[in-house]
Amino acid sequence: MRRQIRRRRLSMTSLIDVIFLLLLFFMLSSTFSRFAEVDLSSANAGGADRSDIKRSFLQLGEDTLRVNGQDVVLGALKDQFADLPPEADGLHVIVSLRDDVTAQRLTDVLVILRGIDRLSISVLGS
Repeated sequence: MRRQIRRRRLSMTSLIDVIFLLLLFFMLSSTFSRFAEVDLSSANAGGADRSDIKRSFLQLGEDTLRVNGQDVVLGALKDQFADLPPEADGLHVIVSLRDDVTAQRLTDVLVILRGIDRLSISVLGS
């Protein structure tokens, strides 16, 4: 005669405990603060060209920063664009990146430029 093996029911209590502990761990170890963001917008192809907006060219390197061909330090960048006359519609800054530029360096420059009123920025990619 064959013996019948009686199976015990699987307890879900330990599984629920483990899932709860994992959930608690990930909730406590993650941060919910938002880091600073810099908005990038792409240029519209075939857009209307406005001739009444002044343009400026900014060349960004790993250690160099040139505005319209003149060397500028990062701390004095805001002063370069402070003399924008109030009657002007705005200033369009074209930022050209050299190959050695890091993302942090670009972000530092964009944060400074975003703090200037009536300034639009285009970043040229390679």
